[in-house]
Amino acid sequence: MGASVSRGRAARVPAPEPEPEEALDLSQLPPELLLVVLSHVPPRTLLGRCRQVCRGWRALVDGQALWLLILARDHGATGRALLHLARSCQSPARNARPCPLGRFCARRPIGRNLIRNPCGQEGLRKWMVQHGGDGWVVEENRTTVPGAPSQTCFVTSFRWGARHDSGCMYRLLVQLLDANQTVLDKFSAVPDPIPQWNNNACLHVTHVFSNIKMGVRFVSFEHRGQDTQFWAGHYGARVTNSSVIVRVRLS
Repeated sequence: MGASVSRGRAARVPAPEPEPEEALDLSQLPPELLLVVLSHVPPRTLLGRCRQVCRGWRALVDGQALWLLILARDHGATGRALLHLARSCQSPARNARPCPLGRFCARRPIGRNLIRNPCGQEGLRKWMVQHGGDGWVVEENRTTVPGAPSQTCFVTSFRWGARHDSGCMYRLLVQLLDANQTVLDKFSAVPDPIPQWNNNACLHVTHVFSNIKMGVRFVSFEHRGQDTQFWAGHYGARVTNSSVIVRVRLS
C-alpha cells in the first residue's frame, strides 16, 4: 500500500507598498523664502505660469522685489548697471502692477541686436520696404562680413559694399522717436559714393547715441541705396548686419 507526500511551496509575503510621499507645497513657505525660490525660475515661466498659481504667487511676480533679485545675480558690468538703473527708476508699488521689470527681464533687450532679420536670411520679412527701380532683393555676400549671423545681404537696384563693375550711393537714417512718433534725436550718414571699377569695397557705418532724452519709445532705422549706372537689375548698394544695440553703463 503506497503513500504520497504533498510538498507545498513557501508562501510569498508581499512587500509593503511604499507610503505616498507628501508633495512639497511651496505656498507654505514664508514669502521671503518663496521669493528666493521663484527667483531661480526663468522669467517667461514666471510670467506665463507661476503668476497663475494663486493670488500670493501673482503678488510676488507682479512686485519689484523678485525682479530686482533676479537682476542682482548678474555680476557683470552690464548687470550691475542694470540693477543700479532699475533701483533708481523704480516706481511705488501701487503705481506699477504688474512691475514693468518682468517684461524687461523676459525680453532681455540690453546688449543684443534689436533688429530682426538683419542680413536678409528671411528674405524681406520684418522690414517695411519701399521698392524703386527693380526693387530690393537678397543675395549672398561677395565679401565675408565678420560677426554677421548670415552671409547674405539686401541689394538695391537703381550696393553699399559694391560690385566692382558698378558704383553706388547709400544713405542711413536712424531716428529716436517718442510715443507720438516725434523725433527726439537722429543720425544721418551719406558716405561718398563708391565708384565704378572698385575692389568690391565693404564699408562700415556706426554711431552711438548718448545722453538720450527722456521719452524715447521707438527707433526708426532706414536704409536707402542705388547704383550710379542706372542699370536694369540689382547693382546698387548692398547692406547687411544692420544692428541697433542698447547698452547701459554707470556714469
